[in-house]
Parts: sequence; C-alpha cells; structure tokens
Amino acid sequence: MTRNYNFAILFSVIAVLLLPALTSAALVEQQPLVLQYHNGQLLKGRITVNLVWYGSFTPIQRSIIVDFINSLSSPSAKLPSAASWWKTTENYKGGSSALVVGKQFLHSAYTLGKSLKNKDLMALASKFNAQSNELSAITVVLTAKDVAVEGFCMRCGTHGSTRPVNGKPRTAYVWVGNSETQCPGQCAWPFHQPIYGPQTPPLVAPNGDVGIDGMIINLATLLAGTVTNPFNNGYFQGPATAPLEAVTACTGAFGSGSYPGYPGQVLVDKASGASFNAYGLSGRRYLLPAMWDPQTSKCRTLLLEFIIFDHQLIINV
Repeated sequence: MTRNYNFAILFSVIAVLLLPALTSAALVEQQPLVLQYHNGQLLKGRITVNLVWYGSFTPIQRSIIVDFINSLSSPSAKLPSAASWWKTTENYKGGSSALVVGKQFLHSAYTLGKSLKNKDLMALASKFNAQSNELSAITVVLTAKDVAVEGFCMRCGTHGSTRPVNGKPRTAYVWVGNSETQCPGQCAWPFHQPIYGPQTPPLVAPNGDVGIDGMIINLATLLAGTVTNPFNNGYFQGPATAPLEAVTACTGAFGSGSYPGYPGQVLVDKASGASFNAYGLSGRRYLLPAMWDPQTSKCRTLLLEFIIFDHQLIINV
C-alpha cells in the first residue's frame, strides 16, 4: 500500500485558515499532536538507499540528491546539519537509521514512456529489488521534469512497499518527481509561489535548482515517513489509508515562527540570497521541513532559535 500526500488540498486549507483564523488563533487551544505507534516494523540500523533515475538528470542534479542522502548520516557537516535533522528519527522506537547510498540505475531512455502510472512506479521499484540482495534497503524512484506521473499534482511523491519477489520479503520504496515544470506551486513551495493562499515572494533555492531543491524537501519527507512507517503499521495519526506521518504531520514549517503560508525564519546566504536551514556534505545547503519528535510530541524545526551577526550563527537545537 502506498501513502500519498495531497499538497493541493493543503494549500486550499491554507487559504481558508489565513482569513479570520489568524485574529482568533490565540483564543483557540490546540490539541496535542500525537503519532501513535501501531506495533509494526520500523527500518532501523544500516539502510541502503538504492536510486533509480528515470529520465534525464544532469550529473549536477544527481550529485545534489546523492550528497543529501549521504549527509543524513554524516556528522562531519557543520551545524545546523542535515544529520542533526535526521537524528530526530532516533527518538522513534528501535534506535538510529543510518542511510547510505547504494547502487544507482540510470533509465535515461524512458523505457516505460513519459507518462507513468502507479503500476509503473511499482514495476521500477520491484525490478530493482529483484536484482538486489539487500534485505534492509529502500528503493527510491526519481522521475525527471518531463515525466508525467499519475496524480502528480495531488501528491508530489509517495512511499509504500513492493510485493515479495522470488521468495524475498517485501521492501520499502519511495517515488519523488521533479516539479520544475509540473505543479511547482504545490510541490516546490516555498521555492515557488503557491497556487493557493498568500502570494508572498518565493525563497531562493539553495542549490540554484527549484525542481531539485523541491525534490529534496519531498524526499526528506518521504524518507522520514518510510523509516518510521514503512509498512503502514508504524508511527502515524489518522486513517492508515491517509496517515499523518513524521513530517507530513508538520507540513509547511521550516523555521521558527512559521504559520500557514509562511515557512518560518531560515538562514539566508548574503551573496546568493538563497534560503536554507541545514548544511550537508560537499558544502551543500538544504531546506528541510519540521519533523515530529516523539520525546516532546511537538513538531521540531531544525532552527528553533538563531541569531546571525557578522557571519556568526548562534543556534539552539
């Protein structure tokens, strides 16, 4: 079963929330956010992330995503780091989940065409799993900007599990599409103006690629959801067919002071104007969403409090 994320509906809700709700928000007591654990298997320990590149990606685009995944389990980047963001997953039962990029398959010939259905995504993931001997792995299918995927604008990405192949157990998979030319208002926000809600200026993408930097946000969301709810019986709130998971429960928050339509306070590079909140390997910078923390039952943004003064960063994480 796959989990889909309806970003179009999210922004419709934002448009409604920003009307009289802002003036009365202080009078309404919010209910605590709790993701229940449903006693299922989580993905813990060393996890190989195998990548299927479907369509045309430049070497630079591939390196941005590979560096991001490897950054999640590398303590070498300076704070605030992608690794410190990922560390919140340790607070879910079972300890840490260390992600390492494994094999990569390039499907630049568009062997299944340029219009894919859900069954095609499953086929790509299942075909790779049949060739892999990894028992603890995630297959990530990444589709290029000119590849249309069924329901693209209503979900931006999804995760689920493949069927057992040749006696091997089912394994987790993720799909994320490049939204540079397809629904960037839903899938690449806040690097693109949203279709719904306040039309504030978009943020500048930290790696200079709206489509790829948008993919990073969605990939981060789905990887966190995969390790904490890989087979639909882990951590989530609401119905199993449309669950709120580790990051989707905190949608739209990237920094302190966030509210619907405003991502919150983040770091800004003075030279390029790019917005980010996490450092990664190879000097990369990323913008990562808030994640629900089981220890506090709250959505944790990477930058809770920060002061920038003459290139100095004082941060409380």
